[in-house]
Amino acid sequence: MKKNKISAVLGPTNTGKTFLAIETMLSFNSGMIGFPLRLLAREVYDKVIKKIDPSKVALITGEEKIIPINAKYFLCTVESMPIDKDLEFVGIDEIQMCNDHERGHIFTDRLLNLRGEKITMLMGSNTIKNIIEKLDDDIEFINKERFSKLSFSGYKKISRIERKSAIIAFSTEEVYAIAELIRRQKGGAAIVMGSLSPKTRNAQVNLYQSGDVDYLVATDAIGMGINMDLDHVYFSSLKKFDGRKLRRLNLYEIGQIAGRAGRYINNGYFGVTGDCDKISSDEAEVIEKNKFTEIENIFWRNSKLNFNNKISLIKSLDEKPNKTWLKRINECEDEKILKHFLKNTLNINIEDNSEILKIVWECCQIPDFVKKTYGHHIEVVSKVFKFLTGKSKKIPNQYMKEQLSVLDKLDGNVDSLSNRIANVRTWAYVSNKSNWVENQDYWIERTKHLEDRLSDRLHEELTKTFIDKRASVLAKGLKQDILFDTQIIDEEKVMINQQYIGHLKGLKLELDFKVDALDADIKSLKKAARQNVSPEIIKRISQIMDNGLIELKDDFKIYWKNYPIAKLISGSDYLNPQIHLIIDEMIENDEKSKLNTFLQKWINSKIKIELKSLIDLKNINETNSELRALSYHLYENNGVVKREDVSIYLDKLNQEERKKLRKIGVKFGRYHIFLFKLFKPSSVSLRILLWKNFNEKNLNLLPPTFGLNFLEDKNKINKDFMLLCGFEKFDRFYVRIDILERLFILILNSNKDNKNNEIKLKPEMLNLLGSNKENFTKLLQNMGYKTFNKDKDVYFKYISNKKKFIKRTKQIDKADNPFGILSELNLK
Repeated sequence: MKKNKISAVLGPTNTGKTFLAIETMLSFNSGMIGFPLRLLAREVYDKVIKKIDPSKVALITGEEKIIPINAKYFLCTVESMPIDKDLEFVGIDEIQMCNDHERGHIFTDRLLNLRGEKITMLMGSNTIKNIIEKLDDDIEFINKERFSKLSFSGYKKISRIERKSAIIAFSTEEVYAIAELIRRQKGGAAIVMGSLSPKTRNAQVNLYQSGDVDYLVATDAIGMGINMDLDHVYFSSLKKFDGRKLRRLNLYEIGQIAGRAGRYINNGYFGVTGDCDKISSDEAEVIEKNKFTEIENIFWRNSKLNFNNKISLIKSLDEKPNKTWLKRINECEDEKILKHFLKNTLNINIEDNSEILKIVWECCQIPDFVKKTYGHHIEVVSKVFKFLTGKSKKIPNQYMKEQLSVLDKLDGNVDSLSNRIANVRTWAYVSNKSNWVENQDYWIERTKHLEDRLSDRLHEELTKTFIDKRASVLAKGLKQDILFDTQIIDEEKVMINQQYIGHLKGLKLELDFKVDALDADIKSLKKAARQNVSPEIIKRISQIMDNGLIELKDDFKIYWKNYPIAKLISGSDYLNPQIHLIIDEMIENDEKSKLNTFLQKWINSKIKIELKSLIDLKNINETNSELRALSYHLYENNGVVKREDVSIYLDKLNQEERKKLRKIGVKFGRYHIFLFKLFKPSSVSLRILLWKNFNEKNLNLLPPTFGLNFLEDKNKINKDFMLLCGFEKFDRFYVRIDILERLFILILNSNKDNKNNEIKLKPEMLNLLGSNKENFTKLLQNMGYKTFNKDKDVYFKYISNKKKFIKRTKQIDKADNPFGILSELNLK
């Protein structure tokens, strides 16, 4: 009898075994390959339909079936491989999984019983060679060498792990925890787990492959056929739960996963991180050289079951192998459920005939994708069995609708979405079973559509949860030297490649840092900003210098379009402030220097125009020491001094010298010496601002509202500051100095024809100050006048012995003092 031809393509990862199998299959007229994972079957299916006519290619997995009528090539999960087809080529990937504690018996059954008419190809590790040699077939061994070197790199903290690295964990919880840590320390990571739907997994892989993220967090599913551009693989643990107990990975399993580093000709590195156990130097050498212990036994379970009755079914399941290198696998989940139903007959009645037993066995093989509530899975299997053995022999539409409707929700976090997808996968598996549901095509499509929608949503949630999108976009653009699309919305909000990075306020970019912003994130933001925002700032500098549309505000800052671009700081004196730019550090010194020069000239010009009389007073060039002294006092006091405080200098000035000062703008009032041009609103604001900026005191005090000539001191305003603002205090009232001078003149003019020295209070006096009669009367009393009513009018007269606020001295020139004039007129 002619022996079947087997080609055993063995070697470590990264040797092109799967590629060879695909090319070999397509060289025949028909063929089939079984893969250990649904996502691998889907990945290869997507590749093959790009090479040949899709109508010739079938995809068969538990949850998804695409089977064209004229299909010649079948890409399947190992469990779903149709064993009744006559095909020229049959391939089984990762054949060493015959030694897997949970699924080994399936791979062993295909190894022993499934053959291609012309050739059977077994792809896997060299560790299985000893077992394959025991087969009674015509076997050709093809040894594949790794294209690149794999080296052990030791321990490294997660914070120091290099780009293009995968971190391996062995539970969903660990994967999520590490992904969150990577997000905070590195900006984000993609996630790959065997439980992900192909759509979610592919979307996550694309995030990594496209460079959006530099890190991958994965379960051991990455160890089987998933080829990505990885340089490093780090283990966060070397222990996994194998369905029975928590155990340490054997060296081959570590090597299988580590081998994903260094694809094709690029060298790869593997190491440990976190709290992972150490890998000894001897173990590392075994992994590097791919010198693993050969597999001595593989798991087996009888696949030729006897459905005559319940007892024969259990007996055939428990049958032991007849070869020493085969060992009975421990009780699997489908066996446990079967025995549960056969033992507990209260809730389910299983007739003792072959058809019913075949149905119950098929129901028991429904995968438990959720794996959290065993009782729920038992309930699902029981319900399906009852429908399949009921009147219609099928699961009704209404029941399918009820099950899927509660899952058709897109809200929730990663866990809730993952749980829904797992439940949908159960019903996708049920829908894809031949003749199990009414309107099978509809429910196949419905479950696929729902899984895709939930998968898309899960991908979004994974991305949102474990990837700082902004950091990844910026990092990718900077690494690959991609031209960013920069937008500045409403002249302020900065978007780079649709990612918000901050606000451009005037000439300074305020980056949007999170509370836990990473140094790497900050550096990426700053670098991207320097490349893309600095041209806009330079353009704004040009606009400022071209049109000069800027203003100085009370906070000592110069504004452009309501944004501060500079602030005043103390200079040599208060009329010569210096400029400190409020500008982003990304701008070069040349541009800063140009703007600084422009703004310095602008403020100097503003001061020169607005406060010309004060500038001229400062620059007065006279030999007379009294004139210089008076000018100095007037300058130092912001253009206002009390006459009595400078009378010693004033008495020594002749009329010619006074004329020089009047020409500058000095007014010799009866009570004050002041620069009258400085009482314009704009001038008052500027000189007070400059004075406060230089002296750095009274910063919170503001000059009275412009237009006020008289105000009541309700808040105990600093009288020295008010004098700088041009107001004199009389007890609880303030009067503007230039208005006070006009009041004195009005009083004098009112008294010219008055023989009794009694002055009538006139409305124009009230109007001049903007005061009511009551407050004006009190003001007169505070100024040394006596007030009284006469003929229904108010009169006042000066009382010389009540000079509360005038300190008469010999130095005061009576000719210039209204109180002196009044006293000489003997107004008593």
